[in-house]
Amino acid sequence: MITSLFWLMSSPVFGQEISADVSVDRSRINSTSLNYLDNFAVEIENYINEYDWINAGFLPEERIDVDMQIILLGMDDDYNFAAQLIIRSRRPIYNSLQETALFLFNDENWSFNYTPNRALIHDELQFDALTSVLDYYAYIVLGYDFDSFDRLGGTPYFLEAQNIVSRAQTTSAAGWSRSGGSDRNRAQLVADLLNPAYSGLREAIYQYHRQGLDAFIDNPQKAREEILEALRKIQDTQRTTSNNLLFNIFFNTKYREITAIFEDADPQIRVEAFNLLAEIDPGHLSAYRELQ
Repeated sequence: MITSLFWLMSSPVFGQEISADVSVDRSRINSTSLNYLDNFAVEIENYINEYDWINAGFLPEERIDVDMQIILLGMDDDYNFAAQLIIRSRRPIYNSLQETALFLFNDENWSFNYTPNRALIHDELQFDALTSVLDYYAYIVLGYDFDSFDRLGGTPYFLEAQNIVSRAQTTSAAGWSRSGGSDRNRAQLVADLLNPAYSGLREAIYQYHRQGLDAFIDNPQKAREEILEALRKIQDTQRTTSNNLLFNIFFNTKYREITAIFEDADPQIRVEAFNLLAEIDPGHLSAYRELQ
C-alpha cells in the first residue's frame, strides 16, 4: 500500500500521528472564575498529540498538522460549555516545501462539561461529550490524510469515527444526531464518507493529491490533466447523489488552490477548468472567473 510505504520507509519509528495546534477563544464568556481555562488549549494539544491513534509508526516530521480553534460561546454555573470548533488539517506536497489543506470544517454545535482540575483521559468504550469529539475528528483527519495517499485508504479510520457516532446515539449530546435538522453534523459527515455512493469523491481526493499535486513540480501539464480528471469524477458523483456536505467541504478547502493550479495553464485548459468548476462548485464562481 502506497501509504504504508510512504510513512514507514524511514527509521527510527515513533508512535504519534497528529501534531495539533490548539487555540481557545473565550472572549464571549463574561466570568471572573475561568482562570482554570488558561491551560485548556495545552491540555487538548497534549491529549491529541501524545496519543498513538493508529500505531502507524510516523516519524515526527511526518505527523499530520492540524489547526483547531475552539470558540467558547457560553457556559452555565455547572461548567457546561457551548462551543464552536473550527478544524483544518494539512499535508505536505511531494517534492516541494509547500503544504496543502485536506480538511476544513466548522462544527457549530458542540457542548461539553469541563470542570476545574479535570484530566482528559482516552476511553475507547465510553462516550464523553468533550473527548469523544476530539477523538472523532482525530479519526476524520486521519481518514482524509490516508485517502490522499491511497484509494479509499482512510476507510479504517472513518469506521473508528463511525463507532464514536454509534456510542453517541445513546446520549443527548449535541451535534451527533442526523435527525437534528442539519446535514452538517458529525453523524451525517461520517455516514457520507462511508457511503459507497460517495466513493467517487474519495477516489478523486486520491487522484487530485497523489497523481496531481504530488506530481506537479515534475510535470505540471500532466498533473493538471489528472486534477481535471479528478474534478470530473466529482462531477459524476454529484450527479448521482443528493447531499452536498462532502462536496462543500472539498471545495471550501480547495477552491483557492484549484484556481492557482489552473491560472498559468494553456487558455483551453483554463476554459475547460472554469466550465467544469462553474457547474460543480457555483458557490466559488467569483474566484474561478480568474480562469476565463
